[in-house]
Amino acid sequence: MAKNFIIVESPTKAKTIAKFLGKEFSVQSSFGHIRDLPKSKMGVDVKNDFEPTYVIPKAAKKRIENLKKLAENAKELYFATDEDREGESIAWHLATLFKIQPKTSKRIVFHEITKDAIQKALQNPRAIDLHLVNAQQARRILDRLVGYELSPFLWKKIRRGLSAGRVQSIAVRLIVEREREIQQFRAQEYWSLEGVFQTTRSDRRSTEKKITKHKSPDESNAETAQVIRATLIQKDGKRLEKFALKNQEAAEAVRTELLKAQFHIHNIQEKETKKSPAPPFTTSTLQQEANKRLGFSSKQTMMIAQQLYEGVSIGERGTEGLITYMRTDSVHLADKFLQEASTFIQQNFGVSYVLTSPRRFKVKQKLAQEAHEAIRPTEVTYTPDNVQPYLTREQFKLYDLIWRRALATQIQEARLRSTSIDIADQPQKYILRATGTVIAFDGYLKLYPEANKETILPKVEKSQTVFAEEMLAEQHFTQPLARYNDAMLVKTLEEYGIGRPSTYAPTISTIIERGYVQKEEKRFVPTEIGMLVNDLLVQHFPNIVDYKFTANLEDDLDAIADGKKEWKPIIKNFYEPFKQHLMLKEKEIDKKNLVEQATDEVCEKCGKPMVIKLGRFGKFLACTGYPECRNTKPFSKEEQTEQAQNTGETCEKCGKALVVKTGRFGKFLGCSGYPDCKYVKKIEKSTGVQCPQCGKGEIVEKRSRKGRTFYSCNTYPNCTFALWSKPTGEKCSACASLIVFGRDNTYVCSNQTCKNTQQKTKK
Repeated sequence: MAKNFIIVESPTKAKTIAKFLGKEFSVQSSFGHIRDLPKSKMGVDVKNDFEPTYVIPKAAKKRIENLKKLAENAKELYFATDEDREGESIAWHLATLFKIQPKTSKRIVFHEITKDAIQKALQNPRAIDLHLVNAQQARRILDRLVGYELSPFLWKKIRRGLSAGRVQSIAVRLIVEREREIQQFRAQEYWSLEGVFQTTRSDRRSTEKKITKHKSPDESNAETAQVIRATLIQKDGKRLEKFALKNQEAAEAVRTELLKAQFHIHNIQEKETKKSPAPPFTTSTLQQEANKRLGFSSKQTMMIAQQLYEGVSIGERGTEGLITYMRTDSVHLADKFLQEASTFIQQNFGVSYVLTSPRRFKVKQKLAQEAHEAIRPTEVTYTPDNVQPYLTREQFKLYDLIWRRALATQIQEARLRSTSIDIADQPQKYILRATGTVIAFDGYLKLYPEANKETILPKVEKSQTVFAEEMLAEQHFTQPLARYNDAMLVKTLEEYGIGRPSTYAPTISTIIERGYVQKEEKRFVPTEIGMLVNDLLVQHFPNIVDYKFTANLEDDLDAIADGKKEWKPIIKNFYEPFKQHLMLKEKEIDKKNLVEQATDEVCEKCGKPMVIKLGRFGKFLACTGYPECRNTKPFSKEEQTEQAQNTGETCEKCGKALVVKTGRFGKFLGCSGYPDCKYVKKIEKSTGVQCPQCGKGEIVEKRSRKGRTFYSCNTYPNCTFALWSKPTGEKCSACASLIVFGRDNTYVCSNQTCKNTQQKTKK
């Protein structure tokens, strides 16, 4: 008996869908893309109107033959690939192989893998949308033209193995420019003054010099409600600018004057403000928030989200898709979800938390191209606590974040009551201000907490006398802009209109894999080769790395998807001037000018000049007599001195001295008898913390196979103790586990089951 045949791209997705359908349906997976441009050549005929040549990978040929047989015998054939341009393209490739015309094809789409969504989609099939297919083709061909034309150019002018791309080159440019801003930054000193006031007189008034640092939240909250901490904001009727107190002398002069003054309450202001929840997650905002709150990379976030979307086995209920489609830039929520959310909120939080009508969010028209709904849980009743036993730790964390964010959008606003108290000296030459905030009604914060610190101020009256307990002068220095992390980079790319939801994670992965950037403390730092490639592109191929030019190309792709533009003229308008410019630069640019830099150094072996070259592991000095003379040495004087010094260790194989060398993952010890002896040894970066597990070893910094930094006992494999975060050397007061450095200037207990895991600000 012939069956209805549904093709999806993922085996997990196929398994989940099959569960909702009867025996009359067969659901199979294509295992992703089944046709693509060839890897060995460009695959785009630039002389024949940019006609692409698609090939079937060897690994997919057997699978395609099986799918063809099933399709031939099917009662009805449905293409159920993801609802975005890439999914549409996969459906088109399948239809082409099966010799089915797009106009007569049956394409079904759904935002969530649930029984209702699948059945509704089957009742409303549509034809394959060639506009979406052409938009995806145009993107793929544009990227292929840039990659296959520009990458060989980089090989010739710098070194092999490099690549360039429209979006990845912009990402590298952002990181490089931020790094240079940081390098050029010069810190500027300034001081602030804070007064500690009592509402009643005290004999403990301090007249000694106070130079302090900020107190932690725990310390601040420990103070009684009779204490007012106020910051100097005004002098002689003018607001105190940031750099008004430029140094300690200036701060001390004002402090001395304030210590002699009498103070009173000059003004009191109270107001209530409302705070609304953020919109539900899009692909971009999910990546940003998962990075900030959970420390997930963009790639990790999308991988876990894909698992939650395609389906997770949740006990007797079988495999269920827990979230809606995760590649979207829409903030729309379905009416069904809004109704269910309202009922759930009323039952679990009370009537006071329920909205009178659903809260809806406006869609950014320019960006809302990929799908029609935000990322949300498929069922409100699948609470994080209910599904936690069936999820991995990472899956639970991400699902919990998505579930809370979506439901929070339908809860009442939070109400905050803020108070400001101005304290003046008797002649009112100086005014100091204290601010306090109290959450009057938590609203959505009950479900989706944010960093809202409550500060309670004592009850005072205008003109009331207050008494200065202390005057604290604090030194500050301006800080440079922070390096990009995953969240910041994704947000910036989105603000420029560069890339789309499906491109952010692979773009970041590519620039790391190519060695253009590396991560230090979860932030991106450009490598020397990344800076060199960026400088070459900025100087000689400005369009490729121009923010507006790249964003305009994205607009063109959107216009193709909407059927407003044809794709081939857009490719032609880009490629022809690009190719002419590339040919000009092939002749104009000399490799030596890029990768070699003259020095005053002379080769000690042959007497010829030495030049600075950029190799796989960074800059080094090389003899210009190459290949007759192959003498090389470290570029920096520090490295030369370090290598020349006797490390005190000898090679275990040949007995010669070990010297410091630099490789892909930093410094290491290598035999001075190289290349005859290739013995190497790692240099341990000690933390000075004793291993709590064995009590013998020491915790040292190491790198995983994927390049991620972690900390473990140096007696491994005898002791397997390891941490992902650097230990401080202190132990938790509750469980005696090691305290480690956390995010955003915090420290936490390394034992995640410890009740004392709340983050604390570093002192």
